[in-house]
Amino acid sequence: MGGFFGVASKNDCLFDLFFGTDYHSHLGTRRGGMAVYGENGFDRAIHNIENSPFRTKFEKDMKQMKGYLGIGCISDYEPQPLIIRSHHGTYAITTVGKINNTEEITRIIYEKGNTHFLEMSGGDINPTELVASVINQKENLIEGIRYAQELIDGSMTLLLLTPKGIYAARDRMGRTPVIVGRKEDAYCVTFESFAYLNLGYEDERELGPGEIVIVTPDGVKTLSAPGKDMKICTFLWVYYGYPSSSYEGVNVEQMRYNCGKKMAERDQARPDIVAGIPDSGTAHAVGYANQSGIPFSRPFVKYTPTWPRSFMPTIQNKRNLIAKMKLLPIHELIKGQSLLLIDDSIVRGTQLRETTEFLYQSGAREVHIRPACPPLVYGCKYLNFSRSSSDMDLITRRVISRLEGTDEVPDEILQEYADPNSRKYETMVEEIRKELNFTSLKYNRLDDMLDSVGIEPCRLCTYCWNGKES
Repeated sequence: MGGFFGVASKNDCLFDLFFGTDYHSHLGTRRGGMAVYGENGFDRAIHNIENSPFRTKFEKDMKQMKGYLGIGCISDYEPQPLIIRSHHGTYAITTVGKINNTEEITRIIYEKGNTHFLEMSGGDINPTELVASVINQKENLIEGIRYAQELIDGSMTLLLLTPKGIYAARDRMGRTPVIVGRKEDAYCVTFESFAYLNLGYEDERELGPGEIVIVTPDGVKTLSAPGKDMKICTFLWVYYGYPSSSYEGVNVEQMRYNCGKKMAERDQARPDIVAGIPDSGTAHAVGYANQSGIPFSRPFVKYTPTWPRSFMPTIQNKRNLIAKMKLLPIHELIKGQSLLLIDDSIVRGTQLRETTEFLYQSGAREVHIRPACPPLVYGCKYLNFSRSSSDMDLITRRVISRLEGTDEVPDEILQEYADPNSRKYETMVEEIRKELNFTSLKYNRLDDMLDSVGIEPCRLCTYCWNGKES
């Protein structure tokens, strides 16, 4: 997905910028970047972080770069921040989101006189460069940011660094968060709310959907008021978010406890132990264990130093390798046991199939699987969740296709498969269970998951589960 951190300080901002950006490393592992503005103008550094953590790659840059305004990012795709020179002056920009209508926007920009875009190594246009080109179509930055929010099909949250301050704009529907923190001599703006806590900042406020502000060392000023409607990504709590983060006032770890509790209330299984797939499944499992009275245990651990996130790298055969290598069994806690495992979700099925196989090989008697969210029936249109190239990457869609005898399944039929009270849903779940060799499989219900968040369901995006866009 990606994350960002910005600082506007009366003093040098590099220390806060470096560590604040580093605290977003769980959101992406491909590239990191920092851009600053100070007495010597703009400076920027971008590094590939696929094989080395952000801190290691940027330690030298932190010591050399200077500035009192700065933005940083962790990206799972494009190199950024970019430094742009335009009729608005020079600025740096970083983005988080997904653009579905790239070709349409590119055509519009060409028609208005833009001559070229720089291709990335894969031949694609850098989405952040495309956003900057859209912004540059208007007479001022505020109008340009509004234009980008309106034109982009998908989602777009951004930070834009100028000599005057940092413009922060939350996606039009608020699908990703933007939070502002403050301390005596500085303000910061961040994706993850916890990123500034150890740097001495206190909570200031969270931007509303579509809101645009400018952040300076003296404060935060709203330039475009927030909209009324919101569709924040529910997966932020289920999977993406770090346990200490909160969005819209709801803590990630607490939501996961709630989720596990709800799952236990509906489950009749009586395993010997309950365990979570590290890392995001662990809190769900604790909630389940506390509610059910079944002991919580850790029958396997993840080797985090070199495999920090499970959805990278992007090549499928490497995913399979990671799924097998990253989890290490503790045989003494597995042999002869009936295990109930909670993971955040089942996307392709690769990881849980591999995990189940090595648990059986380690002597497990039974392996019951409980995903903390409903079956993923629709590929995400709004964020780059796992960057699946097709809905057919989802195990649900492959099974549905097999059951229906076609890849072109009408939406009204997909809706039946998404309904936990339907016969088609039961058949799909049983087929997935058999394919992945689980003793039993029971997904969390959508209504229970939304209750676990605790904010109005109409303000949560549920598209990947039920295909509802509003």
